[in-house]
Amino acid sequence: MTTAEHGIDLADLMREHQAGVWRFLRALGAEPNLADDITQETFLAVYRKPFEQRSRGQTIAYLRIVAKNLFLKARRRDGRELAVAELEQVEAEWNELVGEEDGAALAAALKECLKQLEDKPKQALDLQYQQGKQRVEIAATLGMTDDGVKTLLRRTKARLRKCMEIRVGGDT
Repeated sequence: MTTAEHGIDLADLMREHQAGVWRFLRALGAEPNLADDITQETFLAVYRKPFEQRSRGQTIAYLRIVAKNLFLKARRRDGRELAVAELEQVEAEWNELVGEEDGAALAAALKECLKQLEDKPKQALDLQYQQGKQRVEIAATLGMTDDGVKTLLRRTKARLRKCMEIRVGGDT
């Protein structure tokens, strides 16, 4: 059976859910390029083995399951095991935060919260999360001690968490 025979328009499905699947994969810990690849693989899997769309929530849940399984498969293939319990915790938190949405509101809120940071905390976050630097490397770059960077990152994350709670509400 084809996707069309199941009443699924793949292009519409992708337009509606692609960004949400990608953000979900990033929340699980996928690097941007891997999230791109797995997002595409998710929709190819749906094309190859269509499902019956019943509701928006069920569609989102199904796409997240497919994406998560493909992510786990990619990690295993690369020899990088993940703690399944930790992954399930992240998934549960993501589902609680965004529900049937695609995470766009969270992304926008985070962008606004990041704008409020001073240069040094922004740079420390960039070095750690964008460039994948270790604390000792960040410390050397910023002219700080390792413990100073640890404290800076902890305080910065706490500040971002508080800002996100205000902007989005709930226990972010």
